[in-house]
Amino acid sequence: MPVKIPDNLPAIELLKKENIFVMNDFRADTQDIRPMRVLILNLMPLKISTETDFVRLLSNNPLQVEVEFLRLDTHTPKNTPQEHLKLFYKGFSDVENNFYDGMIITGAPVEMMKFEDVSYWPEIQHIFDWARTHVTSTLYICWASQAALYHFYNVKKEVLDKKLFGVFKHTARDKHLPLFRGFDDEFFIPHSRHTTMLASDINHDELAILSESEDAGLAMLSSRGGREFYLTGHSEYAPFTLHEEYCRDLERGNDIAVPENYYRADNPSNPPIVTWTSHANLLFNNWLNYYVYQETPFDLKNVAHLGEIKNTN
Repeated sequence: MPVKIPDNLPAIELLKKENIFVMNDFRADTQDIRPMRVLILNLMPLKISTETDFVRLLSNNPLQVEVEFLRLDTHTPKNTPQEHLKLFYKGFSDVENNFYDGMIITGAPVEMMKFEDVSYWPEIQHIFDWARTHVTSTLYICWASQAALYHFYNVKKEVLDKKLFGVFKHTARDKHLPLFRGFDDEFFIPHSRHTTMLASDINHDELAILSESEDAGLAMLSSRGGREFYLTGHSEYAPFTLHEEYCRDLERGNDIAVPENYYRADNPSNPPIVTWTSHANLLFNNWLNYYVYQETPFDLKNVAHLGEIKNTN
């Protein structure tokens, strides 16, 4: 099934070139089924690239998914044309009375700041709380995962000695979880961050550590039995995203090492070796199927009354 996205979104033409099936509003509205409604709060500076990354993953499944993009009311992005935001994004005040099957909250370029010093911290806290009563299952990505774990469970973040940058091997603590259905014993995830969280700080009964890496540390956690997932890496990254970040860091004069386990022969002159996309597709498909589609009420207004799902431990 295709993913339904707003007419004329730039991601449409990019994904069609990859043979990804996307559907415009008119065609989707004529189908007599209820699509899964997924809201994406996009906090990344390069919004069009991030839109394309997530639509690519959400489209590769048998469900029809209707995607809406959300921006903050209290923050104006500097790197995205206002016309694009007006055409394709809603403010939180536009959606706060709606209900959604799933939600994705992306990373943000503010990880070195204290959470309370982020200008939009009060609004993001409000959105975190709102999602618990208006969304069946929420994926928090990178900075958003750290921010949500701090907000809900007071989990602190730690500054790393150097940027964690590259593609790293991971394992699942329990491969029988539906989230890992079809996964190999080892799988790879890109990471690009200066901060981390320690397993020793994950001591709340609601929290479960799902996946770790010897090199990258905590990778996936869940709470409330799959109502929330916290992903510290970037499974959604396109093949050249780390390369583009590496080039930007070099241009800015940053002290940056070559991303690990990424370029062929660790040589930036060579193309990257893509080792993570198959598991990224499985991850998002499993989330949509087992934690959204299988759990969401047909009448989305009942999301607010969903009982606690049994813990995934």
